[in-house]
Amino acid sequence: MARRTEVGTIGLGILSAALIAGTALPAYAGDNKLALSGSATLTTDYVFRGISQTQENPAIQGEFDATYGIFYAGIWSSSLDFGANNGQQVAPLEIDWYAGITPSWQGIDFDIAALYYTYPGAYDPGANLDYFELKTAASHKFGNSVTLGIGNYWSPNFSGDTGDADALELTGSYDFANKWWIFTPSVSALIGWQWVQDLPDYTYWNAGLTLGFMDNWSVDLRYWDTDMSNTRCANFTTFRDNCDARVVGTLSASF
Repeated sequence: MARRTEVGTIGLGILSAALIAGTALPAYAGDNKLALSGSATLTTDYVFRGISQTQENPAIQGEFDATYGIFYAGIWSSSLDFGANNGQQVAPLEIDWYAGITPSWQGIDFDIAALYYTYPGAYDPGANLDYFELKTAASHKFGNSVTLGIGNYWSPNFSGDTGDADALELTGSYDFANKWWIFTPSVSALIGWQWVQDLPDYTYWNAGLTLGFMDNWSVDLRYWDTDMSNTRCANFTTFRDNCDARVVGTLSASF
């Protein structure tokens, strides 16, 4: 899914909850055909659709998910830095809520979900940062290595009351057959297009290497970029440099 007053207290609390829930509950939940999982992440920059959400600074993130057959629901959180307005932080925390289904047909895996992005404690006079998106996605795995996918994210009113919005993404990944020492490697890439009624349209993309290790840990090194100039970026985010090319490193643990 894919993102905002003390961030240290709230963010670390959510991370801790994800860690505890992910390690303590699966044994109980499995008896009821319910699977619970969680993750904790440290990243050098929280990038969402090519745009830094932390002014190119690090972020801590946590996630907790519940699945039952093809149904799933979860919560995701990240620290943010949207700058200040009248001396007050605009949005230091993001919490996203989502629920969906993942049916399969003829070798195609679908993902249809409702996502609600919220920014607790946000200082947003005259505009509401919270918004809803409908996700529709499909992917297919070719053999044991190559996966190709397409996803669409539609919002009736994007963040900041900026009108109808739509994002389309094409994705691809390749899983290497052999380990690199203790690592299980894969490469992946994405290209996306974001359209918002009252904001500039733009294209974004990324490509990176992910190394899994110790069963539930991974490290990811990823290049991000957009086609937005500094002026257009400032119109979209108020900060000129948030849309520039960058390399982002991420360490994650899942449970």
